[in-house]
Amino acid sequence: MSAPTEIAIHHVDAGRMGFFTDTTVCIGCKACEVACKQWNDLPADGSQFTRGGSYDHTGELSAATWRHVRFVEIAENGGHLPQLPAGNEVDVDAAVAAMENWVFMSDVCKHCTNAGCLDACPTGALIRTEFDTVVLQPDVCNGCGYCVPACPFGVVDRDPRDGRAAKCTLCYDRLQDGLEPACAKACPTDSIQFGPYEELVRTAERRVSELRRRGIEGAYLYGAGDATGEQLAGGLGAFFLLTEPPERYGLPARAESPVQENVVPATAAAVAAGVLAAAGATAAFALARGRR
Repeated sequence: MSAPTEIAIHHVDAGRMGFFTDTTVCIGCKACEVACKQWNDLPADGSQFTRGGSYDHTGELSAATWRHVRFVEIAENGGHLPQLPAGNEVDVDAAVAAMENWVFMSDVCKHCTNAGCLDACPTGALIRTEFDTVVLQPDVCNGCGYCVPACPFGVVDRDPRDGRAAKCTLCYDRLQDGLEPACAKACPTDSIQFGPYEELVRTAERRVSELRRRGIEGAYLYGAGDATGEQLAGGLGAFFLLTEPPERYGLPARAESPVQENVVPATAAAVAAGVLAAAGATAAFALARGRR
């Protein structure tokens, strides 16, 4: 595991900021997606209904979608959204009960402490800001794409129009002006909470305790509050409260970047080789002096 990347921008009053996303209060409205696209001037993903389709037009995170609300089925009902009768025959109670078969999760870039995308970038397009967030500078990106497979969460994507990579910036421009990110501001249920990172972790831990007291034993934090050495990517700047296994939400149970997995062995091998080379050089020098 690599060490956290050095902060590229410094400000005396800045501290780590992040997202806490509570999936138990997400209603799948996608207001966060719309706000993100509006603020960052991102193109729409289309809105045509197809047979067997759903309201999830975005489908996944991409260069044009930096927030994506996942629809997660937690019950065996054939893989379809609840069927509602037409006209005045709608049974509201039945419809509400049927929605308990689904949970929603607003996914986003994790702004990892150990960011594989940042480690893989050869041009310095990806930097760590004074808020400890990972930002991609499009004017520095050369479109090499190394950052795409380096992200264990499948967040970073290349724009098909110009080939440059793109992802969530945690609304860095808004943070610089003291404003909260557009997605958090638009969320009607406070499923997405923004603030100083350590405060968010404490808030999230209290929320988990509250849910467990209410009988939701499966509530847990994904990406925060883990023991040293067990953190996902060193700890996630955008973490989640989940009630199902992470794979159900399209999240990996382990999240080490491919570019970081061999850092320690490779470094150890390099040190060992260097020691052997130095020892060999010393021995050769001593032998040469002995022959004089």
